[in-house]
Amino acid sequence: MTARILITGAAGVVGTLMRPRLAAENRVLRLLDIAELPAAREGENVELVQASVTDMSAMESAMKDVDAVIHLGGHSLENPWEQILQVNIDGTHNVLEAARRQGIKRVILASSNHAVGYVERATGEAGDYLFPRPDTYYGVSKVALEALGSMYADRYGLDVIAVRIGSCFEKPRDVRMLSTWLSPDDGARLLEACLAVPSPGFRIIWGVSDNDRRWFSLDEAKALGYVSKDNSEAYAAEVLAAQGDIDPESYALKYLGGVWCGPDFDTAVKEAGR
Repeated sequence: MTARILITGAAGVVGTLMRPRLAAENRVLRLLDIAELPAAREGENVELVQASVTDMSAMESAMKDVDAVIHLGGHSLENPWEQILQVNIDGTHNVLEAARRQGIKRVILASSNHAVGYVERATGEAGDYLFPRPDTYYGVSKVALEALGSMYADRYGLDVIAVRIGSCFEKPRDVRMLSTWLSPDDGARLLEACLAVPSPGFRIIWGVSDNDRRWFSLDEAKALGYVSKDNSEAYAAEVLAAQGDIDPESYALKYLGGVWCGPDFDTAVKEAGR
């Protein structure tokens, strides 16, 4: 039996990395983004949909005959409030509501470390269900995403897993990412575990590789069946040689949200002009 998985935000960084890694026999990837998506490669079993998560009608249509949704769509950086509200918060509501209307029972939501960005880094691991302390409007949108996911799980019986992604790139880009990195291969392994686990209900898990310098717990991810095979330490010498050590009291290392907790991301003040 062929399964169809809808991936929103498929043209973004994480979506692009996941596209080849989630390809499998007896699986169709329905890829949705407001941006134009690369054409299907030979032998690639994909369906391309150009639409916005802000369009409820388009989302309902995109979810026809879908078995599960991986919601990566939305602004991935800090933006003015109106844009965050429309795309990240209203867009997530549209995804969940369209899934409910189409009878889809499994939704995986891309949350972020920025939902808890103002939590100071400790020597231990940050827990999976760490109470929200968002660092930006973007972080607030991820708190809202988790709250919406919780409600749709409790009220409508959807299985919803919110993944607080650390930093998902081909390799760590800076010293901080040696602690927060989720390798693309591990990202695919984590999503496969989220798709396969029976009846998870609502969960919040960290999306991170099992790095030697890891800040985040893997307890809930492992409970779902995730096994990390990558470690940022393979890149540590290269990163440290290029950047050197960082002051542990700097924003980059003091808070889970890193430099997003600093003045450069004070969007409200910038919008007000004072």
